[in-house]
Order: sequence, then structure tokens, then C-alpha cells
Amino acid sequence: MKEKRFAVLGLILSALSLLAAFVLILLKGVQKLGLYTPAQPERLTYGLEISLALFILGIAAYAIIKPEEVRRFFTGRKAKYGSNALILAIAFVGILAVLNYLAYENPKQWDMTEGKEHTLAPETIQALQTLPENVQAIAFFSSRTPTDTAEDLLRDFKANSNGKFDYHFMDPDLNPLAAKNAGITGDGKILLRMGDRQEIAAYASEEELTRALIRLINPEEQAIYFLVGHGERDTEGSGDAAMSRFKETLESKNYAVHTLNLQAEGAIPDDASVLVIAGPVSPVSKKEVSLIGDWVAQGGALIVMEDPSPLTNIVPEQDALADYLQTQWGISLDNDLVIDPQVTPPSNAVSYQYGMHPITEKMNNIITFFPFSRSLELGEAENVSATPLVVTIDRAWGETDFSVLQDNTAALQYDEGEDLAGPLTLAAAAENDSAKSRVVVFGNSTFAADKFFDSYGNGDFAINAVDWASEQENLINLTPKTPVTRMFKTPTNAQLVSIFLGAICLLPGLALVGGFVAWLNRRKRG
Repeated sequence: MKEKRFAVLGLILSALSLLAAFVLILLKGVQKLGLYTPAQPERLTYGLEISLALFILGIAAYAIIKPEEVRRFFTGRKAKYGSNALILAIAFVGILAVLNYLAYENPKQWDMTEGKEHTLAPETIQALQTLPENVQAIAFFSSRTPTDTAEDLLRDFKANSNGKFDYHFMDPDLNPLAAKNAGITGDGKILLRMGDRQEIAAYASEEELTRALIRLINPEEQAIYFLVGHGERDTEGSGDAAMSRFKETLESKNYAVHTLNLQAEGAIPDDASVLVIAGPVSPVSKKEVSLIGDWVAQGGALIVMEDPSPLTNIVPEQDALADYLQTQWGISLDNDLVIDPQVTPPSNAVSYQYGMHPITEKMNNIITFFPFSRSLELGEAENVSATPLVVTIDRAWGETDFSVLQDNTAALQYDEGEDLAGPLTLAAAAENDSAKSRVVVFGNSTFAADKFFDSYGNGDFAINAVDWASEQENLINLTPKTPVTRMFKTPTNAQLVSIFLGAICLLPGLALVGGFVAWLNRRKRG
């Protein structure tokens, strides 16, 4: 029949329609990248729909005009090969379905980023696993605010909480009364509720949520006082020598940080939990030491960071604070400067070994170092049990000839009988079982200054000492970490076009060419 000659027109129509659909898909992809904006974007969608309809119409027309060819296609040798391919395709899809089901039922994530940005920090996981009660998180996100980041983060928190953390989202625009009752002002905030207590995370980040969890675990503020008036390190200032990072981190763990001029006040405040004496340059007076001793004897906690005497104006023989530590706690401050020959500069004494103590048990062998430190010696005192916290290598020594340190050309070496032989103690903790009081002593304050606070385990060590002294052992090592800020460099337009053409055009094009060549070879073989 003559009309059968027109059947090929149906195939041509389908081929042209498929080509048009492919071009329209490319244009929509370019539009999605923002590289092309048509005057009427909806026309691309209409054109794509029309192209697909013409493709189906052409195939249908061919089937109506030449039904025997279609029947032969489905019953001949081609159908045999086609059925085999269909079976393989069905099997492949079935395997994928089973694998996806198993993955869905047994979720597992791998974080392949360099800095493990998508893995919860050990401190966060510990906070979740030490929750005393169940925590319910309510994320207040309106339709204007994306929830992807918050959803991923809350899901990770739930997965690491041993069933003690759950969450759901609420739109504050649709539930204004619930948001008001929860104290929510603004969008993108997360309410954490544990029992009758609650805390609000201002935004969805691991650090902010961990801080809120810590405040839930530690609901009562502990007051920490830093002694001033003797040239101590400044918690309010800035610069390498200040201790602003120390203060900020304490406040993030729900500590209230204050300063105390004991000479002016004449008494330690009643709400004081821990008194910190960080790097005095001038001696603490006997009257002040007497007030401090009486307060500690009533259950107070004291942290002393006293630098080597050459770096201060304190005469060792007239150091009332050092005398108090020796007589009442059995901790002596040596008049030396620790030299560690394994490091550069050798005045940066490095921790070689940690003592068995709550302050150090979770340091995970992360080193701490103490620039310009003096050593300590532990003796005996009534009702006191003392523990060395940090010990140097045995090749380190305590240099007692300070004139050698002033001569840059002099070679540092250990002088037997004059210098103190290693290993040396750099920090110690002591507890009076009778008075229920605690003391931590460091032969150095520089390690906790802003310049070195975030280096290795220095900051954790200083914060752990405060946690233990204030009897907040459950908070030890639950210090939120400041995430590393990374910049994303946006690809240029040329790079975006190359990526798009390579993924959308080149790879599918190679597949089409391969299929066409295979079809020609089969046609030649008959």
C-alpha cells in the first residue's frame, strides 16, 4: 500500500521531536545555572511537552501504518535480544531496590571531608551520651528559612544520643502562640527542653547546639573569680598575653566569670566557686593569702598559675602564696626554668606523660606545652592527696642559672648538682578530704594565654582544671569547639558551562553514538 511509504515519516517526526526535546533540556539546564534567561521561560516547558507528545505520536503513527513491522520486532530475533536486555534491566533495578532498602533500614554515613565537617565532635557525642534526661528539640523555622542544614544536624544529634534526643519542626508563623510561650523571637531558632528546663540555640550549628546542651546539663551558673591587682593576666583585654579566650570558653559552658580585687574588697564573694590566680607579676600579700587560705579551708577551690621568678617581680623567699601552697598542700614551686632539649625553643616544655586524674583522663594523649615554665615538687600535707598532672621527659631539666638565659650565645646544658634533674612536674592537683577543698597548681600561665590557648590541648587542659576544681566532673572535655571557617570559590561562567556540557552533552552523546554504531553493525550482519 502506498500509504506505508509514509510510515518512515512517523519515525522522522519522532527523531526530530527527540532532538528538539534534547535541545530544550539543554536550554533549561543553562537557564538553571543562571547563564541564560529567556523572555518567557514557560515557553521552554511548553515546547518540551509538545516535543515529547510529537515523539509519542510519531511512534504511534508508524505502528498504525506498519503493524507487521512492530509485530516482527516483538516476535523476531530482535525481540529475543530485547527480552534478554529487559530481563537484565529488571534484575539490575531489583538489585538496586534491595540495596536501597537495606541501606534505608541500616543507615550509615561516611564523612569524606578533610576536616570531618560533617562528623560530630567527640565533645558533642559525649554531651549527648551523658544526658541525664531525655531532650526534646523544637526547631522554629518558617517557610522562608531553609531547613536542610538544621535537619541534617538534628538527625545526627538524635543518632548519637542513645535514644535521649528527639526533635520536630514547627512554623512560628502558623503557631505564633507556641513560639511566644517558648520565648522564641525570630526565625531559625531551636528550643531544647529537658524536664522543666529549657535553653534556646540562636541558630543551627553544632557549636551552638552543644553549648545549649551543656547549659541544660549544668543549669546553675558557677561563679569563677580571677584575682587582679598584682599584674595578673587580663581576662577583659586583647592580645597574645590576655586571657580573653579562656574567659569566653568558660562562659560558653555556663560559668559566670568575674574579677576580684581582694585588697579592695577584703573578702571573697559568697557565690565564688573557684578563685583563679593567673600569672601575678607582683607578690600576693600575706593578708590576701590568709583570706584565700581561710576560704579554701571552708570548701573553696583555688587554681594558681605562677610563672618563673625571673619573669616577675616576686622574690622567692618572700612569696607568701608559694609558702601557703607548700605548707598547706605539700606543693612546692621550684625556682627554676624548665628546659626541654627535644623541642625548639627548648623553653617550651612539652607534656611527655599525664598523671591518672579526672583532669587528664580524657586528654586522649593530645600534648600540651608550657612556654617558660617552672617545675613543681610534691610533698606531704595533712589530709591532702596530691597528683602530678603533667610530667616532662627525663632528659629535661630545671635550669637554675638564670644568667645563662640572658646570654644568647651561651649553650644550655644540664649541670649536675646545680640544675634540677628530669623528669619534672609541670602541673599538679590536690584535694583535702577533710575540708572538701581542691587546688590545682601550674608552674606557668602562658600556656592558657590567648596566644597558646587554642594550640594542641592547652585550652582543654585549662578548662578541665576549672571543671574539676568546681566539682563539675561531668563537664570535663565538653568544651564546644569553634569550627574552622572555609571559603567556597564560586566557579566561573566558563567552568560552569564546561561542567554542564561535559555532564549533559558529552557523556550522553557518547552513549548515543555507541548505540548507533552498535545498531549499524547489527544491521550489516542482518
